[in-house]
Amino acid sequence: MLIPLGMVAVFALGLAGWSAYAGRRAEELVPPEGQFAEVPGARLHYVDLVPEAAKGPPIVMIHGLMGQLRNFSHSLAGRLAEDHRVILVDRPGWGHSAIEGPRPGIAAQAAMIGALIEQLGLEKPLVVGHSMGGAVALALGLDRPELVRGLALIAPLTQVIDTVPKVFAGLTAPAALGPLLAWTVVVPAGLKTGAATAAAVFAPDPVPADFATAGGGALAIRPKAYLAGSFEVRAAPAEMARLVARYGEITLPVAILYGRDDAVLDPEVNGARTAQAISGATLTLIAGGHMLPVTRPAETESWLRGLLSGS
Repeated sequence: MLIPLGMVAVFALGLAGWSAYAGRRAEELVPPEGQFAEVPGARLHYVDLVPEAAKGPPIVMIHGLMGQLRNFSHSLAGRLAEDHRVILVDRPGWGHSAIEGPRPGIAAQAAMIGALIEQLGLEKPLVVGHSMGGAVALALGLDRPELVRGLALIAPLTQVIDTVPKVFAGLTAPAALGPLLAWTVVVPAGLKTGAATAAAVFAPDPVPADFATAGGGALAIRPKAYLAGSFEVRAAPAEMARLVARYGEITLPVAILYGRDDAVLDPEVNGARTAQAISGATLTLIAGGHMLPVTRPAETESWLRGLLSGS
């Protein structure tokens, strides 16, 4: 039996309305908590943690795919902010940051974060990048090395990968279908499968009970997040190929931290291979999965403090 087009349209409008409501609800659960900065192409939401007596260089932290700045503030940033100025930033198009004009890729996002570093007057921060944020950190180090003290990459994307990680396979739909999917089926599907998706990203570590709010996880189930993630997954191979070709240019200190059991990105491909390609780069492996800033904060803090003390 054929379903009348009018009924299809009404159903689609209902899904779009529900998706908009769910997105607003997620933003109520995880509201903006910092400040906003206007940079070319974006309005960036960031949190600036300034201790009474900062003893060392500032730290800028860049989150990964489907994430936002609370991925760092959940467990890690407060430890470092006891004696370092720590800036957490929602990447352009993620969290509560907005974009103006074309959606920015890895290199364009790096330029925007570089502009934020300049605007805040940060003197050569250590740039910490997690997952896709690691790729953005690498682009920043390549294009604006004068702004950066060094790169600390946690479970980073650093190479061209042939297959999108299974947990993110839903982001690979054709670009033309993206808006339709984002405003109809993505949010209901995300609400149904969100717990299983989070478990797959965190594996083998457990997902904290409060990750949806304290870790910002709720913001991943929004049309905005799907569209940003779908764009980045499709754009990443070409952008990563351009970065990989330039690794020989990097003269900044680069350190990579990976969980041995990372189920999202391969530590051998994105860790060992990259450490060999960048002069002086180091690779440290610890127990754990992909979400080390959340699940292994003590070990991650210790690793970062080791880098800071040697800077």
